Amino acid sequence: QVHLVESGGGSVQAGGSLRLSCAASRSTACMGWFRQAPGKEREGVAHISLGGSFTYYADSVMGRFTISQDKSKNTLYLQMNSLKPEDTAMYYCAAVDVWLPGGQRLDSRKYNYWGQGTQVTVSS
Repeated sequence: QVHLVESGGGSVQAGGSLRLSCAASRSTACMGWFRQAPGKEREGVAHISLGGSFTYYADSVMGRFTISQDKSKNTLYLQMNSLKPEDTAMYYCAAVDVWLPGGQRLDSRKYNYWGQGTQVTVSS
């Protein structure tokens, strides 16, 4: 079992920045950030694996968001810059104990462990 706790959400204006954190009870093979806006499906945002040496992003956040991790603290981060109103959503971190190949890295169905979420609201 892995316990995940997100923090760092909040309200910002468009163009602003936020950094989300996710404290994990132990290390796992892969971790990811997902988001879900009201009335929409959960969307994969970013993935990290191989001890942090491999990252993967959704096209919608490429160049604006950066996923990273501090292995010594078992903590995952998502630095979000140039935020847009369409980034408004509940953000979740997730983890899985197996390595995920290409097309599965942003597939929420492949992740076993989930945090409770942290809300991000971006106003125009």
